[in-house]
Amino acid sequence: MLISMAHFLTIVMLLTASICSDTSISHAATPQQNSGIDFDRDIQPILTRYGCNSGACHGKQRGQNGFQLSLLGFDSDFDFDALVNDTRGRRITPARPDESLFLAKPAAKLPHGGGKIFSEEEAAYQILKEWIVSGMPRSIPGTPELLRVEVNPTQTRFLDKRSESLQVTAFYSDGSKRDVTDFATYQSNESPIADVDEHGVVTIGNLTGEAAIMARYSGHFAVFTASIPLTEPVAESEYSSLPVHNEIDRLIWGKLKTLNVRPSETAEEHKFLRRAYIDIVGRLPTADEAASYLNDTAPEKEKTLVDQLLADPEYAEHWANKWADLLRPNPYRVGIKATMSFDTWIRNAFRRNQPYDEFVTDLITAQGSTFRNGSVTLFRDRRTPDELTTIVSQLFLGVRLECAKCHHHPFEVYGQEDFYSFAAYFARLGRKGTGVSPPISGSEEFVFVSDKGEVRHPLTNEVLAPQPLYGSAKTIEEGQDPRVVLADWMTSPDNQKFAQTMANRVWADLMGNGLVEPVDDLRATNPASNPELLNHLGEYFVEHNFDLKELIRYIMSSQVYRLSSQPNPTNAFDTRYYSRRYRTRLRAEVMLDSVCQITGVPESFSAMAPESRAKELWTHRISSLFLDAFARPDPNQDPPCERIPDSTVIQTLHMMNSENLAKKISADSGFVKQLSESDQAPEALINQLYLSVYSRYPNPTEQTQGLEYLNQSSENRRKLIEDYLWALLNTPEFVFKD
Repeated sequence: MLISMAHFLTIVMLLTASICSDTSISHAATPQQNSGIDFDRDIQPILTRYGCNSGACHGKQRGQNGFQLSLLGFDSDFDFDALVNDTRGRRITPARPDESLFLAKPAAKLPHGGGKIFSEEEAAYQILKEWIVSGMPRSIPGTPELLRVEVNPTQTRFLDKRSESLQVTAFYSDGSKRDVTDFATYQSNESPIADVDEHGVVTIGNLTGEAAIMARYSGHFAVFTASIPLTEPVAESEYSSLPVHNEIDRLIWGKLKTLNVRPSETAEEHKFLRRAYIDIVGRLPTADEAASYLNDTAPEKEKTLVDQLLADPEYAEHWANKWADLLRPNPYRVGIKATMSFDTWIRNAFRRNQPYDEFVTDLITAQGSTFRNGSVTLFRDRRTPDELTTIVSQLFLGVRLECAKCHHHPFEVYGQEDFYSFAAYFARLGRKGTGVSPPISGSEEFVFVSDKGEVRHPLTNEVLAPQPLYGSAKTIEEGQDPRVVLADWMTSPDNQKFAQTMANRVWADLMGNGLVEPVDDLRATNPASNPELLNHLGEYFVEHNFDLKELIRYIMSSQVYRLSSQPNPTNAFDTRYYSRRYRTRLRAEVMLDSVCQITGVPESFSAMAPESRAKELWTHRISSLFLDAFARPDPNQDPPCERIPDSTVIQTLHMMNSENLAKKISADSGFVKQLSESDQAPEALINQLYLSVYSRYPNPTEQTQGLEYLNQSSENRRKLIEDYLWALLNTPEFVFKD
């Protein structure tokens, strides 16, 4: 029987170890009930802790200097083989462990590109050496499974002290636990607020706010929250006297109290008016609508306005346009008719205010013709189980699984088995037709449920049964569409992530940014700025039968929604805790539709009916320099599409120099000509302009300046009004939602 030299030396070493009792090394990190060194439990965490299997070192795609490990230790079999058997076992010398490359290089006894990682006296070195001495076992029979890790403390409000030492504990299936503080890895999501070193010591900076510190050990996570309030305390009476319209306000005021932050004052009523129109129907109020609201003295006119706007047909077009970014594919890939059919399906769902859980269920379980059932287009665009897994998990569960497709997710608990088990729900999808053939894919395609289809693990080639990402789902009955079981599990009232993901998306649309950012990346290592509020919004959404309009109404009825963007001395730093309004640039379609409304000249779009609005476009392929300048998605981008919210020089120059905008302002059929030919006094004319552009009346200074300008010449009245309107449109007050 032939054996390798490495294995022969291992046998010699073991025989020697049985005679020499002084070769045994003990360490506190190993559970007492099992003194053997297990590769998964004891060795992999060390390789991760010291960055050996990180993307910058041996965990990169082709390794480092001929030595490759799986990224963050997601494939223990591969790593064990690389250490023990690869290159004839040259990395380990069983008879003389200290001379092993595996120990000599990180201890800097031999040249090492990564420098000195640890010394011979450190626990990591001793554990690795003991593993070699014990024969490099792949696993120890009876080794308990790691269930979870906990960090202590879980939260600290830093008032006087500047640092906090964390303790990380691992809990195992046999009831045992161990202190793994020295073998965990740490990362802060806001290092300028609170940073953490490799030993788990958190040190705060000079900024006010909160930071989440991730402690990772062997694929499990725990999160510590550091709260750094302002040094000057705020009287309890200041918070107790704040308006509380609903639970949202109570939770926001509670968070601000922990940070000693005072909220801004209530915004002026014209700003609430403008926000409501922009958020619900995607345009500014007309001059008449603005004047009517501002002159109304009814005590609950805000509530009445919101109810009226939610009942407006424009609501459906505006909110469907947002979901089109997330779902609607490139017509050059899936075909024009299929894309139009999908767009119509999305808009019809919002027109009838279809409950969100039903909307998702209909989409996930869709089958039939791409020409007759638009939702089927999802499966025409995403043609493999792995492609469907990434978009479904991200959109509806707030879980970005793309990393887990190739290796264990670096910031999540999901690995390849989780990814492909979830993908197995889509394994039996069948298609009949000519498929896609970009750039022209005009044919009809039918999607159906086949009686066969499977998904295999890419490493083990094992056929994986459909499994949810967490929790448990119903058993798939014989002949049943697996997607039906998936949809039942996803949309269940017990599935918190489903409701919270949508609630967070709506909150971000209305409030300027999400409780979690990015809005579809909900995980323990990316916590919400106000976790209690996110939980509450999710529960409210479920309790009201996933009614999107009701969720919007609830958020807009809060005092927090009505706050001014003007900061006070305590909240100028705030971009996450909603102590003030965060100004955001108008969405491209909102900008263009509002310009058309103000000037009285509609836009002409190809492949659309006359006088169509920008929010009604069925594809981003329809050309528009204005929409492109204001960052509508690239038509070649795969959904879900993300929009860049930042203002750019291009946008400023476009508003100042756009030939199309100039034509709208000066059109013979437009608003300006009507004003110039009317018998309105200059004061009334200025009021009309301000109500149209800013949804408010001019203040005395603005009125005086306007009169001085318009009274320059009665002969050039139209030209003066044109320039005046152009100037108003080129201001931040118009371009931004405040």
